[in-house]
Amino acid sequence: MNVVEQKVNAEELSRRLDALSRFLRATGPYLPDGRLVAAHTLVERAGNRLSLSLDHTVVALAGSTGSGKSSLFNALARFKLSQVGVRRPTTGTAHACVWGPLEPANRLLDWIGVLPRQRFVRESALDGDDEVALHGLVLLDLPDFDSVERAHQLEVDRLLGLVDQIIWVVDPQKYGDRVLHRAYLSQFSTHTDVTIVVLNQADRLSPGDTEVVLGDLRRLLDEDGLTGAPVLASSAKQPGMLRDLREALEKTVADRQAALRRLAADLDTVGEELAATIGPPAAEDEVDRSTVRQLADSLAASAGVPAVADATATAYRQRATAATGWPLVRGLSRLRPDPLRRLHLGDKPQTDAVSTDIVPRTSVPAADAAQRSAVGISVRAVATRAAAPLPEVWAPALTDAARSKAADLPDALDRAVATTDLGVGRSPIWWRVVGALQWVLLATAAAGLAWLIVGYAVRALGLPELDNPEVGAVPLPTLLLLGGLLAGLLLWLLLKPLVAAGAKRARRRAEQRLRSAVTEVARAHVVVPVREVLNAYAQAREALGVVRSE
Repeated sequence: MNVVEQKVNAEELSRRLDALSRFLRATGPYLPDGRLVAAHTLVERAGNRLSLSLDHTVVALAGSTGSGKSSLFNALARFKLSQVGVRRPTTGTAHACVWGPLEPANRLLDWIGVLPRQRFVRESALDGDDEVALHGLVLLDLPDFDSVERAHQLEVDRLLGLVDQIIWVVDPQKYGDRVLHRAYLSQFSTHTDVTIVVLNQADRLSPGDTEVVLGDLRRLLDEDGLTGAPVLASSAKQPGMLRDLREALEKTVADRQAALRRLAADLDTVGEELAATIGPPAAEDEVDRSTVRQLADSLAASAGVPAVADATATAYRQRATAATGWPLVRGLSRLRPDPLRRLHLGDKPQTDAVSTDIVPRTSVPAADAAQRSAVGISVRAVATRAAAPLPEVWAPALTDAARSKAADLPDALDRAVATTDLGVGRSPIWWRVVGALQWVLLATAAAGLAWLIVGYAVRALGLPELDNPEVGAVPLPTLLLLGGLLAGLLLWLLLKPLVAAGAKRARRRAEQRLRSAVTEVARAHVVVPVREVLNAYAQAREALGVVRSE
């Protein structure tokens, strides 16, 4: 059967391998190790194989007990190199036959793990040019994959992962063995270009029966996904029946593509496996738009933002009263403790402090159980929303990322509150104007009072009375006294609604600034770690597209 095989570009293969390395770097911290074992193994194996001789092609004869692969190995080598017998298992270790000088292939065989005593050279002066077409071939005779010895099975699995091409040797009796097809052939469905299936011992069948068996074997291979893999009939006892297999080996050696095709097929397999970990693009912006507000609300409640905003409003009223109130009573407001200072919040917060600066802790009440629970729910909501469009395997990583800085949240929130400028550090100009006016009115009342006292004193001493001008029917000193007192009191009463409105604005401004600071904490401690995972997902998605040649 002639199969059209495309050349594998070495540069393109290297690009795909680099992309797989990028995928592993991006996903390594976030995906379970079990998902990445095959990819890590391939990157390491590919690097080793490409660094070794590409002038040699490693072909393995694999088969079950009694399939005759050792006999086939000896027949192809035209020497008795591998033990053939009826005791099972016969082949316990891999044997290698090298066409051409052995020395250049030794490093490759060391990496594969073939013992030096099991390495043979296919060189003979009697051959002439008969074996030149196979120079560069390294043919392995593997242990039986169905050996009763578990160590033999493990050795077969290891070697099958290292060789460049596999020749599956089956016999007319067991070519349909379920273990062969389910555990092996179907697992190499992406390796059609480096797979050959040989029906050995075909000399036992008539030509008609051979065609029937080959047809049925072809059907089974199609079911295994190996459509297009060559199926040949051979016999170690009939040299003429080895011609097709030998020609296939000569073509493989001449192409020098088997190693590249094997790695390309392995990349296809790993790419398909990893495809389950990658889905649609990550919706990074949805995290900010849809969940940060809920998270900020719960963090604001946990950080005591409403209490600090209320304290800011109360402090504004107290300070406004102390600055603009009736001078005779404004001192009473100073006797009450400042609400912000009670919370250890100063008028000049360290708004420029860097993260390493020491900021005194506030006395804002600690979050209660309900508030802590609300924060936990909101943090999970960020992870859940981010994970919604992604494959489920990313959900644990996003949840861990969202919670990664949870222990630092209380201190970060306290610091945010302590370093937020609440906007009450500077007194409005109108406070100073009104305060000055109050003192003028008080001075007016004091002048009137002093005038009246002096008048009473003059009369009491029998001195000539002072001239007391009148305004209407009211003496000027009395008018000054009463007018100053009443005007100051009235001004204070008239300003109360203005102070109340200012307190509301101060509360709103403080709450906005505090929420902004809390939102930054939410971003830094929850959203940013989640977005790091999403960025890694995006990088992995791009890299996997290259791996899969999309």
